This record gives sequence, C-alpha cells and structure tokens, in this order.
Amino acid sequence: MRGEVKEGLNDARRHLQIAEELLGSGHADDVAASRAYYAMFYAAEALLLSVDLTFSKHQGVIAAFGMHFAKTRELPPELHGHLNDAFRLRHVADYTRGISVSHEDAALAVERAGAFIVTIEEYLAKREM
Repeated sequence: MRGEVKEGLNDARRHLQIAEELLGSGHADDVAASRAYYAMFYAAEALLLSVDLTFSKHQGVIAAFGMHFAKTRELPPELHGHLNDAFRLRHVADYTRGISVSHEDAALAVERAGAFIVTIEEYLAKREM
C-alpha cells in the first residue's frame, strides 16, 4: 500500500478515535459527529488515491466514491449514503449554533464511520493480495 494511502487511513483512524472519545464524554456530540464525518472522508479520500484519483472539494470525493465504488458495487452502495448522511450532519454540527446534533445521531455517525473504515481497509487489503 502506498505511503499516502496509509497516511489517509491513519488520519481516518485518528479522527474516528477522537470522535469516539468525544461521544463518550457526553459533552460534544456535535464535534463527535463532525470528526466521524472526517474519519469517513479521509478513508474515502485514501481509497480514491489508491486508484490515482484526487479531488480538491469534499463533494468531489463524495461523488467519486459513489461513482467508482458504490455504483459499481465494488463496495456496498449504502456506504455512499452513509458518507452523504455524515456530510450533511457535519454541516449542521459545524455551522449551527447551540446544540445541533443529538447524541443518537452522533452515535450513529461514529458507528457508521467505524464500519466504513473497516470496509475500506479490508477492500484495500484484498486488492493487494
């Protein structure tokens, strides 16, 4: 696996860990949801980089993930929906004042982020065999 792909996956794991810690604290559900999105984003970005695709905008990464991996069923299509859901939740979390994300929504985002990363890591490991 190329170095920059590994770095992207490491960033994804780091943001997931931060999201889990924040969720566990019970005081920063909005920030946990935001970090969960970034965990997914960095994993998707690493996956796309593994096939020499890079994008300068979040929507580019999300769309390309859908086109190259979900629509083709290389990966489960629902992962694209989870990435889109996390992006929307991150937007609410980052740009709405006050308590903007419920604990339940943040917990679901963190759970999905973990599964998203594992799925991508397993896919990349199989591809290398």
